[in-house]
Amino acid sequence: MAEDFAKAVEDGLKLAKRVYLGKDSRTVARRMAPPLMERSTNWYLPSAPMVYAVISDPRMVDNPDMPSYQPYVHGMYDPPALIPLQMMGVNLNVDCYVDTAIIVVSGTWRIHCVMGSRSCDCLIAVPMGNQGSILGVEVDLPTKSYVTQLIGEQESKGIGKIARPEDGGFLKPHIFTLTIPQIDGGTNISIKIRWSQMLSYNAGRFSVTVPFCFPEYVTPAIKKISKKEKIELNVNSSVANGILCKATSHPLKEIRRHEGKFSFLYEAEIFKWSNTDFRFSYSVSSGNIFGGILLQSLYDYNQRDMFCICLFPGSEQNRKVFKKEVVFVVDISESMQGRPLESTKSAISAALSKLSPEDSFNIIAFSNEAFQFSTSMELASKDAIERATAWISTKYTVGGSTNLFIPLEKAVGMLSNTRDSIPMIFLVTDGSVEDERNICHWMQKRLTNQGVLSPSIHTFGIGSFCNHYFLRMLAMIGRGEYGAAFDLDSIEVQMNKLFSKGLSTVLANITIDAFDDREEIEMYSSRIPDLSLESPLTIYGRYQGSFPDNLKVKGILGDLSSFTMDLKIQRAKDIPLDSVLARRQIDLLTAQAWFSENKRLEEEVAKLSIQTCNISEYTRMTLLEKNKMLKALKHFGAWKKKGDPHKIVESEPPEMILLQRLSVGFGDLIATAENIRPGSQEPELPEVAKIFIKTTSNYLGGICNRCCCMGCIRCCSKMNNQCATTLTQLCTALACIGCLHCCSESCSPNQDD
Repeated sequence: MAEDFAKAVEDGLKLAKRVYLGKDSRTVARRMAPPLMERSTNWYLPSAPMVYAVISDPRMVDNPDMPSYQPYVHGMYDPPALIPLQMMGVNLNVDCYVDTAIIVVSGTWRIHCVMGSRSCDCLIAVPMGNQGSILGVEVDLPTKSYVTQLIGEQESKGIGKIARPEDGGFLKPHIFTLTIPQIDGGTNISIKIRWSQMLSYNAGRFSVTVPFCFPEYVTPAIKKISKKEKIELNVNSSVANGILCKATSHPLKEIRRHEGKFSFLYEAEIFKWSNTDFRFSYSVSSGNIFGGILLQSLYDYNQRDMFCICLFPGSEQNRKVFKKEVVFVVDISESMQGRPLESTKSAISAALSKLSPEDSFNIIAFSNEAFQFSTSMELASKDAIERATAWISTKYTVGGSTNLFIPLEKAVGMLSNTRDSIPMIFLVTDGSVEDERNICHWMQKRLTNQGVLSPSIHTFGIGSFCNHYFLRMLAMIGRGEYGAAFDLDSIEVQMNKLFSKGLSTVLANITIDAFDDREEIEMYSSRIPDLSLESPLTIYGRYQGSFPDNLKVKGILGDLSSFTMDLKIQRAKDIPLDSVLARRQIDLLTAQAWFSENKRLEEEVAKLSIQTCNISEYTRMTLLEKNKMLKALKHFGAWKKKGDPHKIVESEPPEMILLQRLSVGFGDLIATAENIRPGSQEPELPEVAKIFIKTTSNYLGGICNRCCCMGCIRCCSKMNNQCATTLTQLCTALACIGCLHCCSESCSPNQDD
């Protein structure tokens, strides 16, 4: 899909050269031509919020203000070309709370490339930052407005108008797209986009990166047009004091500062739009582990208030980490062939190099059977790491089914006698298996029996065919972390992050006293994960009535000494805790609902999804279209309303369009069984194959049942047009002969009469 999109944008840029923009046309044409060294798919993908005119008929392309002579163009674009629209103004608002950022981008784009007498669809593309999650899109036009809205599964079944797959979805895991239908040439489009994303954390420093790099060709060609760019940043940590600004990509000016929070602003008239992503980083001044509790009163469907416990590892990097016993469990089924397996090998080699000589490790590769690097745990000596690196590099994908239980059982067994070290398992897979719930139940029972020194389990899913909620649930049971890569390009980077996080544990076996005996307090995670140097830890849940006045967090440090810390409790002023935690809460509750097959939990996820505008497995996104008319045209049916006679009012109830499903789903057993690689899809049958099936279904049905029909169909897909036409005509003729033969038999007199 990304390659098709890039090709459409490339076609659109070529087509846009037809538009006469006055004296600056040549300058604009030069902007549209990328440097030869950069002409790749990624160059044409959006690096900031963008809007494109969807052009099937090239004859409509012209300047709506200054029509010019255009040479006649034969043919149509299929798929349509995408012409990037010129942007007239943009505002970026970034609100950072604890470890989450909520982003709002507001801008105005103009359809500068379509005749005023014609209209076209417009495609909105929204690239998001670290673990971005789309929250909503609002579009305002002179005569209409559009807004996205989430509804329940049951309600979605009554919607008759369903959008095409290309009208809304994810171009890549971090790029959301939405098509707005039929907008007139020359129209100004006002758009507001909201999403959330996670802050990055390293050595006591938080950072946020927002895609905000606009290509030159979206800058209006007419220099006299005012171009305003505004960026507003607000940081509200509350739990962490002593916040210091470290770095910024844009010239921000501090406008407010209070304890635990500050605000910055940048606003200017510019010649061309921002050509770099917005980046900002800040530190919290504490070298040791620290934390606190935030409380928020809510008035929602749950009727309970929310709490959030935040633990930060501090900036001290020389703190002793645990001695470790590590087992890597790696899927080498045939679907992992190519980049998934090569990226996994590189990440494991990098993780092995980070182990200390006193650590021990092993590697288990599996498909339908398990292969061990060693029959027992190996000390992480230089020689052992070199042998392990060589062993894993020789492992190739193996056909057959995926059996996950056997390697996990072996891994847990290897770590059953751990002493004076922290045992951990890293599981990497790209597929689903049928016994996933049984595996979770077995692991839950096994880890409970092993007690305090049970292994932590970190899971990593590749692509969309594995059940990410199973992997999330398994990590939750094992007090570990879950990671994923839906894009082949990000596998190694994301896997390195997970490995680094797990291998740098500084506080383990964490407990919160006073929670165990209070039924009115519910933690959403049944087991608290370990605290890592690489990331803060967030524990959240609901409570009813009064919250305890004093809480202590306890755990074990890397030197095996005990750790105790009092937690400061405060109200979450100016922090929308429900919105900050919504994405994680939905994912966690969905995993629990899948595991327990609990309908009540599914309904709770749906309500939370609709309330916080976060996509879930139990809701669907819709696009609401509202028509607007001038009251001055009331004789054409507009509603009467007091006030300004030219005020725009709604003229009829909104129309609802159901978008395609946007959630990741619960894995694909069929794709796993057929070893389809991540990022691949079963190709749709070509038209000739469909005709072949249809025309031969009656007369040649018996023959098709005796041979490989799918082989014939795939053979058809390789034929050229002439051969395909001839074969279709032949099959049609045979089918007609079959019909005549059947008719003659049915019309012939009965021999017994």
